[in-house]
Amino acid sequence: MRHYNLRVRIHSSAPTRIDLAGGTIDIWPLYLFHQPAVTINAAISLRAHCTIESRADGRLVVVSEDTGERVEADDPETLSVQTLPLLARLVKHFNARGLSLTTRCDSPVGAGIAGSSTLNIAVIAALAAFTGQAMTDDARLELAKNIEAQVIDVPTGVQDYRPALYGGVSAVELSVTGIRRVAMAVDPAALASRIVLAYTGATRNSGINNWDMMKRHIDGETTVVAAFERIADIARQMRVTLERGDWAATGAALAAEWENRKKLAPGVTTPVIDGLLTRAEAAGAWAGKVCGAGGGGCLFCLTPPERRAAVAAALTDGGARVLPFTIETDGVHLVQE
Repeated sequence: MRHYNLRVRIHSSAPTRIDLAGGTIDIWPLYLFHQPAVTINAAISLRAHCTIESRADGRLVVVSEDTGERVEADDPETLSVQTLPLLARLVKHFNARGLSLTTRCDSPVGAGIAGSSTLNIAVIAALAAFTGQAMTDDARLELAKNIEAQVIDVPTGVQDYRPALYGGVSAVELSVTGIRRVAMAVDPAALASRIVLAYTGATRNSGINNWDMMKRHIDGETTVVAAFERIADIARQMRVTLERGDWAATGAALAAEWENRKKLAPGVTTPVIDGLLTRAEAAGAWAGKVCGAGGGGCLFCLTPPERRAAVAAALTDGGARVLPFTIETDGVHLVQE
């Protein structure tokens, strides 16, 4: 039991990610049908932040600076999960008492770069430290996945929690024996110098799109199953081309991934997204795709470094907001005072 007269302040943060190839296949059981399955992603410097401060009155106050929402309670038992459901469920799980918990994200809401999953990891780290609970990485990953599924009411993927926890450029291997994250031998600066990340201005709900894709696969729609198989092939190819430093081949793989991803469900792309990607390619980008499940949020383009400024300008002229970032080599950070 924490003594409320002791002042405690904890700050945690975790990086979001760009999913380069193989997304959606990381949802169980889809990856079992496309072995050997792998998802390729890169952690980026747009972080999710959580600050916990102890309260002498023993009450709970949970605030999201991004949405402006706030929920209060006398104790975990009476804390409602209707407002800020992810944060409230985590506070209740840890049976935390006597705290103010405040969150914010560097990325826009609904950006498709795993903001909620990243926040999940950051909050788990902070609450575990606040309540004095030691957790293994596997325990953190399992808790994050299961709590998020309760919140969004559909199955969650497993790739998004890995860059948040570990950082870097990763191959997330998905097999019948479990999930394994492998750090890839990719120069972070070289990769970042070839990516333009932009927010389209439209938020999206990954749970809806991913569930539609998953259901179509389970129902045996031949076009969808074939597209998933091709996406699995492309992810394996991109793993090789990235580590080889063959950027043009990586761009070709990205273009093929996007063409197949658009076959998975209606709404993956929109006229706005198509227009932005057309502008980027005309400015010299090798290829581009939406981040996450699609339908809005962020997109990114892979481009020769000398065309990066032109591609960024083309996206800006098309109404998108270019987001500065670096590849983040560190995962979750925790500072306790």
